[in-house]
Amino acid sequence: MLLGTTVLLLLLGGAGQASAHAALRGADPADGAVLKTAPRSITLTFTESVGLIDDTFRVFDPGNGRVETGEAQHVGGRSDTARVTLPAKLGAGTFTVAWRVVSADSHPIAGAFTFSIGAPSATLATVPSGPVEDPAVAGLHKLGRYLAYGAAALLIGTAAFVALCRPPDVRPLRGLLVAGWWTFTASTVLLLLLRAPYETGAGPAQALDPSGLARTLAGRPGIALAARLLLLAAAAALLLRQRGRIRPTRATAVTGIALAVGLALTWAAAEHASAGIQVPAAMASSVLHLLAMAVWLGGLTALLTLLRHGTLPAAVAARFSRLATLSVTVLAVTGAYQAWRGLGTLGALTETTYGRTLLAKLAAVGLLLLAGVWSRQWTGRLVRTETDHTQVTDETDVTDVTEQEEAEMPENQLVVKVAAAVGVSAKEGVAARTPADAPSPPVGGRSADGPPLTPAEHAHRRALRRSVLAEVVVSVVVLGLTTVLTGTLPGRAQAEAATSEQSVGLPVASVTMVPFDMSSAGAPGARGTVQITLDPGRVGENSVQAVVYGPDGGFATVPELRLSFSLPGQDIGPLDAKITDRSGYWAADAVNLPLPGTWEMSVTVRASEIDQVTETKTVRITR
Repeated sequence: MLLGTTVLLLLLGGAGQASAHAALRGADPADGAVLKTAPRSITLTFTESVGLIDDTFRVFDPGNGRVETGEAQHVGGRSDTARVTLPAKLGAGTFTVAWRVVSADSHPIAGAFTFSIGAPSATLATVPSGPVEDPAVAGLHKLGRYLAYGAAALLIGTAAFVALCRPPDVRPLRGLLVAGWWTFTASTVLLLLLRAPYETGAGPAQALDPSGLARTLAGRPGIALAARLLLLAAAAALLLRQRGRIRPTRATAVTGIALAVGLALTWAAAEHASAGIQVPAAMASSVLHLLAMAVWLGGLTALLTLLRHGTLPAAVAARFSRLATLSVTVLAVTGAYQAWRGLGTLGALTETTYGRTLLAKLAAVGLLLLAGVWSRQWTGRLVRTETDHTQVTDETDVTDVTEQEEAEMPENQLVVKVAAAVGVSAKEGVAARTPADAPSPPVGGRSADGPPLTPAEHAHRRALRRSVLAEVVVSVVVLGLTTVLTGTLPGRAQAEAATSEQSVGLPVASVTMVPFDMSSAGAPGARGTVQITLDPGRVGENSVQAVVYGPDGGFATVPELRLSFSLPGQDIGPLDAKITDRSGYWAADAVNLPLPGTWEMSVTVRASEIDQVTETKTVRITR
């Protein structure tokens, strides 16, 4: 019942937020557009669906005043759009629009652009060019995600190890289950509290704001985290019910599998798999990938724990070896599919951050596989050595029993030795001769008075412990790279962003401040600053606006202003921008900069017939 409710909430709740690193496809008005009349609204279109927040749109007039707007909403129910209404009378000049939305994988994206009414003008509006998230919140959020992945592997993997590998002594593993549950729960609570400031770009202090928490619980990421807490509560009840039992019952095993699938769904329903192409297949692949990772890495930790306690029979190690092989197979198949879905092209492997991070993860997984092969070899040797030693010991014990020893030997021990000699299992022999209320012999390992380990067995166990330890260390690196990968723009989405009209998260115009000084004894105040705006600051045609400010920071007029561009590395220029006086500012509608690179921009300011100065600044032009 709980799992069904969780799945329903994840798939249907918060449907307005479902994207995977959406990229801005276009805007109306377009960036840099000059309109004759004021628009009634601003509309953004994205490559995927996006979620809206209270501060999705911020519109500033030329004087940096905040324009009152309506509430942000989707257009016609289309979740890949965002629209805000504007007041009827905006005035004239250049307006700046800063926008911010949230993708379904929990990462906010932001950007800015300008449009003008009547004619372009000087603007005092500035948009922060720093990171989209608050650095402290972003760091805590990454830490929470890493702890959540590690705790999921520890909890799910240890439980699977107990159920499928059947170790005779589970007491050393109870601490892993408890630590995994508490870490999983604490990291989920941390992520839930950080959700609101992470989306809005606020500081850590906003994590305890009740209104922010309420908004979080209304969106898909918040619903997924809340569902995870409910599933963890159910998992705690299941662990308490299982306490004191060595083997889980069939009902307990089925319930545990359902809870594990539900926990994996809380990731799949709120990250890259929840949008884009082939969503059902992607979500199924994501769930299987996460579960296989948890069974493998969590099982390794359980295996190492039993090795350190000296309570690991060779048969248990052999069972885990087969389970790990199955997990690796699932990881390979689902990982290949997810890599294809995220990259889009082979070139993205080396040309994008997502691809390079994926290559690093693949290298780490390769090291993990080599360590696994090493462990599998030592496991096989341990099984053979222990089997041979047991057979030899059993035969020696039976043939060496004298009549006096037989008389003094406890009945149960004698039955075991005789049964081994005549080909009857020890279990059957003891069952036939042991009363119902007698203590059972040890299961799965050697008893305290059993034969000691041989030097070969000691050596094999030490080697197996070292190889498993190496696997655990590399698995920590794999988990870290997985956390980074889930927070990186996929190569397919990055390619879409590159072909969009605007780049996500970056200012779309290049603004350069050029100070000048022509002060002299006769003209002590002949100094100021020229603000040069190059829009969009990319290869091809650009519009240029230049505004002159006096020493007091106010607007100033000059009789002449000239602007030219040169690219010394390619022996291009100087190219005259041919800017003209537009009654308060200087501008040119089309300046063609044919190549990317670091251009030199020369600004000549003439204050009188004899007083002029030329200053040079560099400007970066991109494709």
